[in-house]
Parts: sequence; C-alpha cells; structure tokens
Amino acid sequence: MLRRELPMKETAGRLMLLNQGRLAMAQDDTPLFPRCSWDEDVQPLCWWNDEPVGLLSIDTDNATSEVLHNSLARCEWLDGRAWMAKLPESWFPLLSTALQVGAWLANHRFCGRCGVPASRLNHEFAMHCDSCGHRNYPRISPCIITLVTHGESLLLARSPRFRPGQYSTLAGFIEPGESAEEAVHREVYEEVGLFLGEMRYFRSQAWPFPHALMLGYFAEAASRRIRIDQREISDAAWFSPRTLPRLPPPYSISRALIETHLAKLKDQ
Repeated sequence: MLRRELPMKETAGRLMLLNQGRLAMAQDDTPLFPRCSWDEDVQPLCWWNDEPVGLLSIDTDNATSEVLHNSLARCEWLDGRAWMAKLPESWFPLLSTALQVGAWLANHRFCGRCGVPASRLNHEFAMHCDSCGHRNYPRISPCIITLVTHGESLLLARSPRFRPGQYSTLAGFIEPGESAEEAVHREVYEEVGLFLGEMRYFRSQAWPFPHALMLGYFAEAASRRIRIDQREISDAAWFSPRTLPRLPPPYSISRALIETHLAKLKDQ
C-alpha cells in the first residue's frame, strides 16, 4: 500500500497534518485529508494506494488558507500511539514515516555544523546548509528489543513510565562501535543481571518515538536469577505462559515477540 518514492513532481495530493507530534484526524477518521493543492511548505512524503501524500507541519505561521483554518478548527489531533491503536496494522508504515519525517523536520531547521538556517530538499529527505555545505538526513537510532526465555517462561519487565500493571520485553539503544548482538548481551546483563545462551534474530520494526529502529531477538537465559538495575527497570519477573501480566499493544514488535513465543509453545 505504501510506495517509498517521493512524489516530488506532484503539485497536489493527499495531505497529512502534523502539530507537535500529533496527526490531525480527517472526516473519514484517518490521518489522510482529501486531495488538495500543495504549496512550498508541504513535504512530499510517499505514495499511498497510488496517490501522492504530502506532510504539512502546522505552526502559527503556515496555517494561512481559510480552508485549512476551518479544517483545523474542527479536527481532532492524536499522537502516534493513539493512531496505531485506532487503525489496522497496514497503516503502520505510513504513520511511522510521517511521524519520523515530521520529527526530523522540526529538529533540524538549522545547520548542526555552523548554525545557520537549513534548506529542505524536495528530491530526497535532506536538509542542506547553503553556508557550509553540510547536509543532514532523518535520524534513525538502532535499538535492540529482546524476549528472554528460560524454557517456556518469559522474562518481562516494566519501566516506571509504563501504565500500571504493564510489562514488556527488554530493550535498549545500540552504542557506538557495538554490534546488535553485543547490545543484546550488554542490555540484558545491565538491566536484569542475566547471561545469555542461544540467541536468534526475529525481525525489525520502525518505531517513531521519535526515530528508533527496533531489532528484535529471542534469547535463552543461562539461569533464572534476576538482579534488577532499579534505574531503567522498576520490576522484572519470570511469567508462565498461562499467567501473563498486561502486555504491550498489539502493533508493537514487543507484543509480536511474545505472541510468537506463545504460538510456538502451543504448537509443541
């Protein structure tokens, strides 16, 4: 449904409206507004069902047209997690692209080398500095996310930021000079004090909060003794497949890791 080709020659198309990390809801309860003319503030984004899609970041200066003002006055704004819970999983690539590109545009308006205003290039996702020639692209931060198991048991943990009662898999950013597999071993040991044995790559998922790329792994623990770090992790425990806590949302790779493990046990 999504074609990752910038509709750079298009002067009209569908529009997504973004304001401070929230996408506006159109009358059809999706984040895609009807086809309209694009001005220079619109960032060409992608093709969706063979229609060009552009992104317009709304602020007090560029919401100038009467039509746009009227639309904004009536619409509801939802953050990424609310949209992902509302729409089918097939919408995830479009939502993720819009949110990550929007965050990049908001955070890189000035050159990171010399500080002068940067210019947006329409033929690619790039901000160019006419003063020093520096060019930057949307930031992508690689992370690992790991379901640690011991036999059929699942190790799940919670952050202080989670909803009450919710647990998830372990995750963390990959550090400079570190491989993804090294990051899995390091993060698991730092957060819960476990050494790992067999490890298996699962799949990846773009995670636009605000610009992560999650690399999913299964890992078997060498023991069940947990030592919680008490900084990033407020609690961690082994759970039986028959007695699970509140889990992450269905659209997340964390939930996919858990469901894949449970399905494997069921098949066995």
